[in-house]
Amino acid sequence: MSGKQTRRQFVTGSMAAAAGAAAMGLEEQILLAQGRSAEAATAGLAKPLKPGSKNTLPKGKLWELEISRLIMGGNLIAGFAHSRDLLYVSQLLKHYFTEQKIFETLQLAEAHGINCINTNPQAGKVIPKYRKQFSSDILWIVQGYPTEKGDFTGLKRSVDQGADAIYIQGGVADRLLENGKLDIIEKAVRFIETQGIPAGVGGHSMDVAKACEKAEVKPDFYVKTLHTNDYFSARRPDQTGSVIHSRHDNYWCADPKAVTEFMAKVDKPWIAFKVMAAGAIHPKKAFAHAFSSGADFVLAGMFDWQVAEDVKIAKQILANVQRKRPWRA
Repeated sequence: MSGKQTRRQFVTGSMAAAAGAAAMGLEEQILLAQGRSAEAATAGLAKPLKPGSKNTLPKGKLWELEISRLIMGGNLIAGFAHSRDLLYVSQLLKHYFTEQKIFETLQLAEAHGINCINTNPQAGKVIPKYRKQFSSDILWIVQGYPTEKGDFTGLKRSVDQGADAIYIQGGVADRLLENGKLDIIEKAVRFIETQGIPAGVGGHSMDVAKACEKAEVKPDFYVKTLHTNDYFSARRPDQTGSVIHSRHDNYWCADPKAVTEFMAKVDKPWIAFKVMAAGAIHPKKAFAHAFSSGADFVLAGMFDWQVAEDVKIAKQILANVQRKRPWRA
């Protein structure tokens, strides 16, 4: 046996030796359980799981799109981080997620049964390149940014780049509604539909979905925040403003009970996002809460070394979840 060790092997061994002395976080536990580095995990990737395989994630439908109920979020690979008062995290992500690392992460996702990613339109070059280079059929949901004056140029660009579905990004929809521009939301939805793909509406505020339902905007799906409020940096009593006006970046769903109750009456597919409150809630708790509360899909940002564990957790929860809201997708 060779006496040489890689730096990660040395670190992993040291962590194992110290396991009895200090509690380890989820990330360290995953690495130890795998017994290999993130680099090794991507070196011999399995081919994507075959549709219908017992190992694939359950799926739901948006129009004719069959989408895994766990969707990969794109904020991390784009360098967007909700990091409370840690100023360096976004730059750290941009350095970590090189194009090669993005491709490795997407390969891992597909190999474990995730067949869809949601991204900012800034990923308009990297996703098409990945699809072409690896002959991938990964589905791509893009966040849309219509302007208050009704400029849909960005939406058309995403369509031309190959988006499979587009929804009005949550913060954008929040602001449009707040500024009395519900008509722009409706026009954007209609425009997306003319392009032959599903059109959705996002929101942090519950008022967005309520207004759309009342005005019969009829998007094809909603993308709404949902998380419990029992994490350390959760919204404080003095933080009474809306999410888009908060400078503290520590909450995204102000009233999860109200969301659950309202969405129970909505007959359109619902993608729940920020379910882990940007990394503050364990995925076991977050996924269980989202699916049991009626979400049809969960959108979750993942590092490459989190993919296998997140998929495993999602499968276990989906196999046993108890719901009052029927599946709408």
